[in-house]
Amino acid sequence: MEFLVFIIILAFLCEYIDSSLGMGYGTTLTPLLLIMGYNPLQIVPAILLSELISGLTAAFLHHKFKNVNFNFGTADFKIASVMAGCSIFGTIVAVFVAMNLSAFYIKLYIGILVFGMGVLILMTLKRKFRFTWKKITSLGLLASFNKGISGGGYGPIVTSGQILAGVKSKNAIGITSLAEGLTCFVGVITYLIFTNHTIEWGLAPSLVLGAILSVPIAVYTVKKFKGVHLKLIVGIATLILGLFTLGKLFL
Repeated sequence: MEFLVFIIILAFLCEYIDSSLGMGYGTTLTPLLLIMGYNPLQIVPAILLSELISGLTAAFLHHKFKNVNFNFGTADFKIASVMAGCSIFGTIVAVFVAMNLSAFYIKLYIGILVFGMGVLILMTLKRKFRFTWKKITSLGLLASFNKGISGGGYGPIVTSGQILAGVKSKNAIGITSLAEGLTCFVGVITYLIFTNHTIEWGLAPSLVLGAILSVPIAVYTVKKFKGVHLKLIVGIATLILGLFTLGKLFL
């Protein structure tokens, strides 16, 4: 088992952002690893595995720190379950769409959508939204569709979308950790089935270690932030990730 120090540091920083804001791990880490010369079949399965482990760990710690309540039957548990359940259907639909749409338009769609949600959050910082299960189900389908069609765009949509659907900021971040962890579990299993166990896992140990080390610090950060400040930061981060996605297309 080989550990790469730079990759550990990179995973640590990206996962810290992801577990404290509910977004940014795959969206930032994947293009960085591609620039470093790794190919997608090395990167994607390793990222999914590290997000599976770190996401479930973050969800457990968010629960322990009382940022969210995942006791069976609670609203937070039900929302996360709906999000994870939608991932299967949304991903299947996304595969069929991706086969008939160019990569440029897929990335353009994701970039505009994420950027738009960031703008919406910043424009409605002081507004209270009414929670409905219809909004949450639609959000779960949309986010999993994004994940299936592009490999990214899950965290920004799920976290910002929950806030716009009436979920409190801290709860939204904790719910995203659990939902994305479960979604990545589906992804890892799918890779194992359809690649006949021929995946290169060389990056996985370093990514998993770096991600896991950052989780407790990120969860503690969420606990200390006030809800309104966290909502502002999530809005700005979502907007920046949208611009980052669009920038990669045209620059």
